[in-house]
Amino acid sequence: MSPFKVEYINPEGLHRSPHYSQAAVVRGNTKTIYIGGQNAVNARGEIVGEGDLTRQVGQIVENIRTILASENAAFDDVIKLNIYLAQGCDPRAGLAAFQEAAGELKNPPLITVLFVAGLAHPMFLVEIDGIAVVEDA
Repeated sequence: MSPFKVEYINPEGLHRSPHYSQAAVVRGNTKTIYIGGQNAVNARGEIVGEGDLTRQVGQIVENIRTILASENAAFDDVIKLNIYLAQGCDPRAGLAAFQEAAGELKNPPLITVLFVAGLAHPMFLVEIDGIAVVEDA
């Protein structure tokens, strides 16, 4: 019997796809939440903020909050974020939008920013994935 369990989650309030999960949680003494790449897609499957990096980042932060809340976690529990920006986007504008949407964090996560030629849909300007760790209750 394995000392940990992996659970794939698709919390209410997020778009459900038959092709991917929104996050995965590994449970043991601690709970690790692996957040799949989030795009600016709302619960109805609509792209938010076409051509607007600030609005897209805001929707992504809300998607991540929804995932975290479904596991009794918050942004302060996030330890790592990968941010994928479409070529031509201004990383300073993206960071400012992230800081505004996420708020002040007690322990800011590790962040990697990568420029990519494109994302899963041509209207996506940014995608963010991450990892959070909390004490398992």
